[in-house]
This record gives sequence, C-alpha cells and structure tokens, in this order.
Amino acid sequence: MIAEGRSVGVRLAPDEAPEALVLDLPKLALVALAFPKFRDGRAYSSARILRERLGFVRELRAVGDVLLEMAPSLIRCGFDAFAPADASGPDDWTGAGRRFRHVYQRAADGRVPAFAERQGV
Repeated sequence: MIAEGRSVGVRLAPDEAPEALVLDLPKLALVALAFPKFRDGRAYSSARILRERLGFVRELRAVGDVLLEMAPSLIRCGFDAFAPADASGPDDWTGAGRRFRHVYQRAADGRVPAFAERQGV
C-alpha cells in the first residue's frame, strides 16, 4: 500500500519500539500509540522518541484508555490527536490542552518554560 501512494498509519503497542519504524516514518501519515490502561505510561516515552529523536512530524494519536485528564501531558509529549475512552469531546480536549499557562521544563510541544520566560530567553 505504501508503494501505491496511499496514506498509511501504524499502531504501536507499549512493548513495541518506535525505533523499529525509522525507515518507514517518512511514508506514514499516522502513528497511533496504545494506552492499554490509564496507568501505563510507556506511550508517553514513545511519543517523545518519535517527535524528538526520530523527527516524526505527522499525526501522532493516543488510543486506548485515554482520558481527558491526560490531555496536558499527552500534548506536552507530542500527541496531536486523541481517541478518548471517556465521553469527552473536541471542545473538552481543546480546553484541557490550554488549562495551564506555564510549563516548567522543555518538551516535545516546544512551549517555552517559565524560567526561560523570566530570563527572556
């Protein structure tokens, strides 16, 4: 399918390494990272690896047991699409993603940390 020019996506389980996709990433339109349980955070690390180390710029989707309260952390790690397990909708996610004005460390979302804002960096 990739050879035919179609948009293709892949779903990674938490125990699968994102580095395995390195040769195919330029051809993928979507990478979905699975959260089998709310408390399983391995997909956060996979998201950061995909964005920061491997340079993946297309859609990165959180799927599985994804809840609205995870939104700020998901966005910080580089997710830009969500398939929520709760009854939340797009407006809820937009609001949750903007809930906090300041961040305290650099992350995949590129926001300027509070210390750098204070120093004018």
